[in-house]
Amino acid sequence: MIGSMPEMCFYCFEVLYRELHNLEEPRTPCFTNDSYPLFVTWKIGKDKRLRGCIGTFSAMRLHSGLREYAITSALRDSRFSPITRDEIQRLTVSVSILQGFEEARGYLDWTLGIHGIRIEFYNERGSKRTATYLPQVATEQGWDQTQTIDSLLRKGGYRAQITPETRRSIKLTRYTSQECQMSYNEYRDLLEKQSHYHGQLCNMQC
Repeated sequence: MIGSMPEMCFYCFEVLYRELHNLEEPRTPCFTNDSYPLFVTWKIGKDKRLRGCIGTFSAMRLHSGLREYAITSALRDSRFSPITRDEIQRLTVSVSILQGFEEARGYLDWTLGIHGIRIEFYNERGSKRTATYLPQVATEQGWDQTQTIDSLLRKGGYRAQITPETRRSIKLTRYTSQECQMSYNEYRDLLEKQSHYHGQLCNMQC
């Protein structure tokens, strides 16, 4: 288990808030600086609508990786306009630390709600493409495994009809994720307790 994940969420809010307000970068955080693949996800409003999600499957040191992807996912996700100062009060951030990568025996060789999946496939023009869903995506959407695969093919740019042969041709890698999330209000509450910050936050568990 990776400790201090709530502090990683806090740090992502610090990074984004300071970026949007042209302030200096936050101080070095006290959580581990080991290297992991990671994703940062921003959602907005009570319905937690996706507002940005970008990460890397290359292991990165957590301090620099979270700093980079907190900003990249908020401001440079091509599916969305950049997050603005006006929106930050309605945001929730999720940090996902990825582990346990295994090559699956087939496109159904993974478990809903447990595994994230990364697929490699060739599109209708013969170009190699990849796409991923974190473990929580399928269950949040109410999809079964086949619906998840089909949606992921579309996300990766596959435009032709999806057949059983299409699905069987996929190379699938499954993985697990440790995830923690924090709302803006929770972030502000912790910010107000700044004097106790290192004593409290570093010991919190998600």
